[in-house]
Amino acid sequence: MPIALTAHAAERTVLHLDLDAFFVAVEVLRNNALGGLPLIIGGGSDRGVVAACSYEARQFGIHSAMPMRLARRLCPDATIISGDMEAYSAKSHEVTDLIRHEVPLVEKASIDEFYCDITGLDRFFGCYRWSHELRQRVTRETGLPISFGLSTNKMVAKVATNEAKPLGELQIIPGREGAFLDPLSVKKIPMIGDKTGHLLYRMGVQQIGTLRQIPPEMMARLLGKNGTVLWHRANGRDNSPVVPYSEAKSISTETTFGQDSIDVHHMRAVLLAMAEKLAFKLRAQQKLTGCIAVKLRYANFDTVTRQIAVPYTASDHHLIPQVMELFDRLYDRRMRIRLVGVRLSHLVHGSPQIDLFNDTDKEVRLYQAIDRMKRKYGSKAVVRAKGETDYRLVG
Repeated sequence: MPIALTAHAAERTVLHLDLDAFFVAVEVLRNNALGGLPLIIGGGSDRGVVAACSYEARQFGIHSAMPMRLARRLCPDATIISGDMEAYSAKSHEVTDLIRHEVPLVEKASIDEFYCDITGLDRFFGCYRWSHELRQRVTRETGLPISFGLSTNKMVAKVATNEAKPLGELQIIPGREGAFLDPLSVKKIPMIGDKTGHLLYRMGVQQIGTLRQIPPEMMARLLGKNGTVLWHRANGRDNSPVVPYSEAKSISTETTFGQDSIDVHHMRAVLLAMAEKLAFKLRAQQKLTGCIAVKLRYANFDTVTRQIAVPYTASDHHLIPQVMELFDRLYDRRMRIRLVGVRLSHLVHGSPQIDLFNDTDKEVRLYQAIDRMKRKYGSKAVVRAKGETDYRLVG
């Protein structure tokens, strides 16, 4: 066990917690017979994609977002289940509540990932010992395996967690960040995607230690502002704060009609456009919503709202039917409507990848293409037809 050193006044202590193979772990809790098997969670047809997989399945080269047909070829004997986002969301909230009770400053980075600023605990209890006991408590009370990394900033702590997994814990002593990072692949740095990773590999830059030796000015010329940020991260520097997590975070939009309306078809078209707009905003911010609300204001100014908890999602074709159902349940007076609105709340950071249980790889690529068009030409560049009744993407 590493010795927890007293941090200097300017140093932070950041704990990164990550639930190991979260979806798989929840499924094993529900059915112990799945333990130790190559398990794949995702769309059941060959057109689907892998949402998550067990460590046993990863040994065959399977990974998330892989087309299911390829995963089947790599491991024909794998057990495949469709997944249950409601169960995963409930377990995520259980873990979140436990951690928030113990940690004064916690950021929920995704459905299964947390950052905690525990600066100062070393003076009273020892940051490593405290983190170790928190990890044990999470596993004891929820039954879920979890790993952690401990360092002076979020980036190094996250990399440490990834190196410790599964069922591990790793502290990077202040001042040893470079020695820890240097031998690792540049692809271990969180902000590096496949495109940047391939570029660096073609340059002969495969290890973080090599990247550290490149002058920052050259990185800026090569990758712009991101190149400078990347260079700092390769040097173990990351000043990004731990942002307090709050379930109250939301995004919303509403429209007041020029004239009070009883045109249900028009109101449904407006709500569809609102849901589509908010879903695009979610994906742009790399967030997911766990709660949808619809608001109506009648001509007499009576205002009614109804909401529903949903499995975390950022996909139009999952949000839109829920919005329409809420509208149908709300609009029961046959009175003219003055205003309609949609609000998405219980937001968490996360990749839409976790919403792929029933999506196909074709739908995923279509979303990516639509979002690229919207980012380039504006959010109204690609929209659904107003008369659309089938809310699943087609293409």
